[in-house]
Formats: sequence, C-alpha cells, structure tokens
Amino acid sequence: MMRALKQVLGVDVAQKELVVTLGRLLEDLSIELYGHKVFRNTEKGFSSLLAWTKKFTDSDSEVRFVMEATGVYHQKFAYFLDDNRCALSIILPNKISNYIRTLEVKTITDKSCSEAIARFGLERKLDNWTRPKKTYRSLQQLTRERDQVVLERSAVKNQLHAESQEAEPHERSLERLNERIRFLNKQEKEIKGDIEQIVNKHAELKKEVEIISSIPGVGELTAVIILAETNGFDLIRNKKQLTSYAGFDVKEKHGGARAIRNFGKKQAEDIKKRKPKFKKGNVFAFNGSRKMG
Repeated sequence: MMRALKQVLGVDVAQKELVVTLGRLLEDLSIELYGHKVFRNTEKGFSSLLAWTKKFTDSDSEVRFVMEATGVYHQKFAYFLDDNRCALSIILPNKISNYIRTLEVKTITDKSCSEAIARFGLERKLDNWTRPKKTYRSLQQLTRERDQVVLERSAVKNQLHAESQEAEPHERSLERLNERIRFLNKQEKEIKGDIEQIVNKHAELKKEVEIISSIPGVGELTAVIILAETNGFDLIRNKKQLTSYAGFDVKEKHGGARAIRNFGKKQAEDIKKRKPKFKKGNVFAFNGSRKMG
C-alpha cells in the first residue's frame, strides 16, 4: 500500500451539521477520497468528528482540516480545532465555488462540496488559520453592529420622508418614525463609545489607529474598521492582497463588445460587496466619519 504524502479533511459547514470527506494524496500523486460522514454542528459533534478522523487517518502524518468561511456557522468548530491544536485552513467561498467549476460537477450537494474542499486542500499549499485576537474580534462585532444600525436608520429616514410628503400625513406615524430615528442615533452613539473605550484601553492599538487615520480621507472609525476586518493586518500578506481586497486590482477581460461593456459594471459590483465599503475616488475610504465622537 502506498504511503500518504498528505491528509485532508474537507468540511462543508451548515447551520446544524458538518458534512465531511477524508482524502489523501498518495506517493504516485493520485488523490483518494475514502471517508464520508455527517456530524452535528455542536460541541458533542466536534468531539465525535475528531475521534472519527483520528481513527481513519495515519497518526504519523498531519491531518489538515479545510473548510469554507460560511457566515458565523464555522466559527465554533474553528475555535474547537484551534484549541485542540489541529492544522486548519479556512478558505473564501468564492475560491471553492470557482474550483468546483473546474471539476465539472453537475450535481451540487453537501457531500460533493465536502469532496471538492478536500481535493482543494490536497492540491494546494494552504496557510494556517489564525484565531482573531479578542480585541479585534470585539471591534469587528461592534463596527458591524454600527453598520446595521446606520443602514436601518437610513431606511427609516427614507420612510419618514415618504410619509411626510403624503397629502395628509398621519401625525402619530411621523412621531413614531422620529422616535425610532432618535433611538437608533442613541444606539450608534453607545456603540461608538464602546469602540473608543476599547481603543483607549490598548496603547498599541490606539497608536495604530492614529497612524492609519493620518492618511488623508481616513477617519478614526475607518481605521478601526480596517484593523478589525484584517485582524490587525495579520490576514494581509502583502500590498497586492490588500489592493485585491479593496477591489482596486484591475482585471482585464477581452472577448467581445459585450464583455467589455459589462467589465466596469462588474468591477463596481465587486467593490460594493466588500465590507467595509469603499467610496469612488478615495483609495482608502471606508464607511466612517473623520472622528468617532
């Protein structure tokens, strides 16, 4: 029997379950997928999965766990693996979906996705996942909460404008809308206060915010968002990667007038999807004001 050069467990994560596939890269460079199972996405399920993996893999060779970043549903399992000192790589979903297209998989199921993730892990040299620092994790939660508050307030303001322009606006409706806006303003102020408290508590973090916010067009809140989303730039290896994350890496695509016409629209959509969002004409302009207060 040929020796396994590499062992990977591909994990397709859902809200309630983990669909996994065990695979190995053999000495003749062929890939063998030999184990499939479904586990609950719970602490008990994690323990069962780890025991099952150890049972069906070679203990003399490292097993790499590979999964997609699926919202928040993968986080508890990722933390569990990190606590147990397992080799873990977390891949962006678009990379896996693009990879699946190369496999010509006609039927997409949880099992076929876990197989594709296992193959991806066996074929590629992947970086180890790093657990976010607690400070940056808290800032990420707060800045994303503020983003939701701002979006909700914008929707209420639009509703208020529409209601007030009616021929006979209902006064009580207008009062309630104004009350909701005041409540959201209060919540945003509280969130900004929590952010400032965290920043002021850590001298090194405060210095980083000051340095980033010295860039023209970048405010303190913007700087905090950048640090929170990149885990203090631990997730950024080079300036090319940061440019790509920002959506400013121009990708040429030639193939007819229609492709060229749609290119600018596609780039705009890619930038819009980024969190935090960039504004046109400002290389480092995220959502956020000049000052947090």
